[in-house]
Amino acid sequence: MQTEKGVNVVLRVALYLLGAILALIAGLFIWLRFLPPQPAALPLYETPVALKLMADGLTSPVVLESAHDASGRLFVADQTGVIWIITAAGERVPAPFLDLRDQLVKLNSIYDERGLLGLVFHPKFKENGRFFVYYSAPLSRGAPKGWNHTSHLAEFKVSAKDPNLADRQSERILLEVNEPQMNHNGGQLAFGPDGDLYLGLGDGGAENDEGEGHSPQGNGQDTDKLLGKILRLDVSTIGSYKIPSDNPFVSGGGRGEIFAYGLRNPYRFSFDAGGEHELFVADVGQNLWEEVDLVTKGANYGWHIREGDHCLQSSAGDAQECSQAGAHGEPLIGPIVEYSHDVGLAVIGGYVYRGAAIPQLDGRYIFGDWGLRGLQAYGRLFAATKSGNGWSMQEFSIAKNELNGLHVLAFGEDDEHELYLLANSTTGPGGTSGKVFRLIPAH
Repeated sequence: MQTEKGVNVVLRVALYLLGAILALIAGLFIWLRFLPPQPAALPLYETPVALKLMADGLTSPVVLESAHDASGRLFVADQTGVIWIITAAGERVPAPFLDLRDQLVKLNSIYDERGLLGLVFHPKFKENGRFFVYYSAPLSRGAPKGWNHTSHLAEFKVSAKDPNLADRQSERILLEVNEPQMNHNGGQLAFGPDGDLYLGLGDGGAENDEGEGHSPQGNGQDTDKLLGKILRLDVSTIGSYKIPSDNPFVSGGGRGEIFAYGLRNPYRFSFDAGGEHELFVADVGQNLWEEVDLVTKGANYGWHIREGDHCLQSSAGDAQECSQAGAHGEPLIGPIVEYSHDVGLAVIGGYVYRGAAIPQLDGRYIFGDWGLRGLQAYGRLFAATKSGNGWSMQEFSIAKNELNGLHVLAFGEDDEHELYLLANSTTGPGGTSGKVFRLIPAH
C-alpha cells in the first residue's frame, strides 16, 4: 500500500510539473507572438520636436478642426461620438459641442474602426453656422441583409443661442453609405481650395477587397461604387449636395461623386495650405506596405491590384505579378512615400507644415504611424521632404519621448497652421487615455 501511495504521489508531481512546463511553453509562445518587433530604424530628421499637452482624459480623439471664425477654438471629435471644444485659452469646455453617441452603431471598446470619423466646418461657418460630420450609424432598413452598418454624411448648424453648442435638430443626412464589414471606413472630411467638400471612403472592409459586398474586380477598382474612393461634392445648397460639373465621371463611366479611386482606406488626408494646395492622402495598407499619395482628379491609385508600389502579396515571400494599368488601360499611380511593416502598421496622414513656430519644417509633409504589431503602443512621427523629382522620409526625434506607449490617431491644424497630434494608449475606443498635443520646437 505504501508503495502504491508513493507511486501516486510521484505521478501527481510529474503531472504537475508537465502542466507547469506546458503553461510555460504556451506563455512563451504568446509572449513571442505578441511582443512588438524591434522597429526598423529610419534616418532622423535634422530638427527634433517636442509635444506640448493641450488636452487629456479623452477616449479616442480622431479629428481636430478649427472653425476659422476668429474665436481661436479647436474642435476635437472623439470616435465615441462626442465633439469637444478647446478654447483659445487651452481649456476644454465642460459640455460637448455635439453628442452623437445615441446615433452611432454600438462600438467595441477593445477594437473598432467605426464611430464618429469626420468633422469639418464650412469655409463660411462664421456667417452660415454650417458644419459636416461623418459617422457610423446602425445598418439602415434598405441595406443588404447581413451587412455591418451604414455610414452617414450629415450636415448640422450651430445653435443660434450658444456658439459652443450645435443644434441637434438641424441634422440633414446628405449621403448614406452601406458598409459590408466593420473596418476600412475612411471618414476624413475636408474642403478643398475649390470650395467643394471632399470625403474619403475605404473599400468596405475584410481582406484583399474581396468577399461579401465587394465587386469581382474589387471595390477600389469599381467606379460604379463609392467605396475605395475620394469623393468630391458641391454642398453650396443647404441640406443636399450636387455633383461638380468637372468631376471625372460626370458624363459616364462611373459614379459622378468620384474624384479619385483605387484606394484601400484613405483614413486621413489634407490639402496643403500653401504651395500648389496639393492633396496628400495617407492610404492604410494591408499586410506589407503603407503609403502616402498625391491625389489628383480621375487618377487610379492601384488598390487592390497593388499595395503601395508593389503587386499585392499575402506575405513578404509571396511574389506576384500584376497589371500596371486599370481596367480601362489607365496607369496606376504610385505613392510619393511608402514604408514596410517593419517600420509601422498603419500610416496616419497629417499636413504640410505652413506654420511659424518651427520654420525648419516649412513645406515638409508631417505624418505618423499608429504603431507596431503586438500589445504595446508604439506611435511614430515622420517628415516627408521633396527634393528634385522625389521624396525622402525621415523620423523625428521627440523630446522626452512623449509618444512612448501611445498610438498616433490623427493630426490637426489651427488657424496659424500649427500642427497637433492626437493619440491614445488603447487599441480601441475605450478608456480615458486620449490626448491632444501641439508640435513645438525642442529646447
